[in-house]
Amino acid sequence: MSTSTEISAPAGREPTAEVPPPAPRPRPGRRTDRVAYLFLLPWFTGLLLLTAAPLLGSLYLSFTKFNLLQSPHWNGFGNYVKMFTDDPRYLQSLKVTFIYVALTVPLQLGFALAVAVMLNRPMRGMALYRSIYYIPSLLGGSVAIAVIWGQLFDDDGVLNAFLAFFGVGGRSWISNPDTALYTLVLLNIWQFGSPMVIFLAGLKQIPQELYDAASVDGANAWRRFWSVTVPLLTPIIFFNVVLQIIQAFQAFTPAYVVSGGSGGPSDSTLFYTLYLYQQGFTNLNMGYASAMAWVLLLIIAIFTLINFGLARRWVYYEDR
Repeated sequence: MSTSTEISAPAGREPTAEVPPPAPRPRPGRRTDRVAYLFLLPWFTGLLLLTAAPLLGSLYLSFTKFNLLQSPHWNGFGNYVKMFTDDPRYLQSLKVTFIYVALTVPLQLGFALAVAVMLNRPMRGMALYRSIYYIPSLLGGSVAIAVIWGQLFDDDGVLNAFLAFFGVGGRSWISNPDTALYTLVLLNIWQFGSPMVIFLAGLKQIPQELYDAASVDGANAWRRFWSVTVPLLTPIIFFNVVLQIIQAFQAFTPAYVVSGGSGGPSDSTLFYTLYLYQQGFTNLNMGYASAMAWVLLLIIAIFTLINFGLARRWVYYEDR
């Protein structure tokens, strides 16, 4: 007698062939990995040679005395101590920059949001209007616009001519320490195109049904703006705030052109980056300039972390 047992199919059914399990999906081979890394090689090369190496080099130079003509001499924390204890112009540059950031960021974003809300309405030729409002952001950072801006607020500039038409005496707004910084603030506010476009993209994502429901509940336009538009737009507002703060701290070209590279009058337009440029490329204090650059990086990082920490209290996300 055979000890093996046979399993027969039920009566009336034909035995079915056993289906083999699906073969495992082949993993990318080493050849594919090598090809991918080959295409990434230019990016890694640029990261190491153009970003990481200069970054580490400037960190080392920030602890040295280096004038570009002689070898660096180790100075420890001497550059950092000098900034806050023995350099009044450095403290003035910090003051000017903080005032500039505190004024330009909220004013520019408020103006950009107002224009974005206006351009979000259905009107004929709206695409043309949006392009026109974006033009200042394309031109505002150029040297030519900064030169024109300086002539606009000069003694015989357009602004004084306009005031004289109404019998109001003008002044040299650029040459007056009390008003020079505010002319640069106006220039930055005028470059509202980039945040405006971002706000406009966010407004397009808000469902019209929410506005209709608010209207049915009796909310007027102002109430709909604060109860519907602003809460749903807070992620976009947060993004623009972080971006514009970083850009405001890095402002350089307008102050350099309008003041002739001096930061005048009376250091009223001495931006942080302008003073960094003076120390590094005018006075050849490259070690001191490197230390200033790292302090600026730290300041921007602190402001960014503060914004991310406060965002939990006022930024609304739908998935929460």
